[in-house]
Amino acid sequence: MTGIKLKAYGAAAAVFALDRLAKWIVEMRVSFADTYTVIPGFFDIVRTQNRGVAFGLFNESSFQWRTTLLVLVSVAAVVVVSAVIWKARRLDPFSLWGFALILGGACGNLLDRILSGRVTDFLDFYIRDYHWPAFNVADSALVVGCGLLLVDMLRPQRQAANVP
Repeated sequence: MTGIKLKAYGAAAAVFALDRLAKWIVEMRVSFADTYTVIPGFFDIVRTQNRGVAFGLFNESSFQWRTTLLVLVSVAAVVVVSAVIWKARRLDPFSLWGFALILGGACGNLLDRILSGRVTDFLDFYIRDYHWPAFNVADSALVVGCGLLLVDMLRPQRQAANVP
């Protein structure tokens, strides 16, 4: 394994560890009734549980196999992203780090789903009456990772010399 791939897996492990630590702190110190204001009018620490996917989609679903299906889809995503990092001969740095962040975030939320069937969210951003759905470190890594992949896709690609 090349050094850069090892660094990518290390970054994924760091995201996973930071996500687990942050969730553990919130679960130990923040009740569901607590709100800790960090930046008044903009950012609070809260504790919520999400049984669905990103931004609370399917949270209220009564589908009997919801958690099992989400775990299976998450496992598939972790396997595919791990394989992309492992097998890729050449990845642009934006893509490599994007996949690393996605891998770490997916693993963080996957463990929550396996252990409790839900994901702990605690970062609450808002402006006046508009609240962004609460999220966590793993969600942040997933979004930033997808953003890096998008940037890489939208950047003009350099062509090799003497190639039409």
